[in-house]
Amino acid sequence: MKRRHALGIISGAMAWPLAARAQQSRVYRIGALVIGLADVPSFQKEFREGLRELGRLEGRDYVVELRSADGELSRLPTLAAELVRLKVDVIVALFTPCGLAAKEATREIPIVVMTGDPLGTGLVGNLTRPGANVTGLSQMAPQTHVKCVELFRDMLPTAKRIGLVVHAAITCLPKAYSKKLVPLA
Repeated sequence: MKRRHALGIISGAMAWPLAARAQQSRVYRIGALVIGLADVPSFQKEFREGLRELGRLEGRDYVVELRSADGELSRLPTLAAELVRLKVDVIVALFTPCGLAAKEATREIPIVVMTGDPLGTGLVGNLTRPGANVTGLSQMAPQTHVKCVELFRDMLPTAKRIGLVVHAAITCLPKAYSKKLVPLA
């Protein structure tokens, strides 16, 4: 999935509650939490474009309070707390560390994340119903690896071997599959 498409989905998820209150002429404050400055230009461009496609214009409908940890993960809790003090209407957290910091900082403000493994990291308790105030998009949940292997098996029932490249530290394949994995040297 392309990053722009993912940010469009996040923008749509955020705009939905705003559209529900569209009769009000209020400017919404969106808190954005990122790890580093390298994320900022593409995030801002794609985020604005995604909201523009939904008819929302920066300055008229929303303002963005952007906070970057400048690559220092230890700064994320302080920045997340700052967004909470500003009473933003929603927090967009790019990547897991930002999501965890935002989740720790508030239980009331909605948090929209783009993350890897929301279950394994504790961002959500369930993928189907995330609960609490956290929602968003998972790009690499290990649970999808299991489904991929099952799909390959169903599509290619005569296949004797299926190759799968995964990160060993975060993969949770069933034992029946993991026993048959051969590490690459």
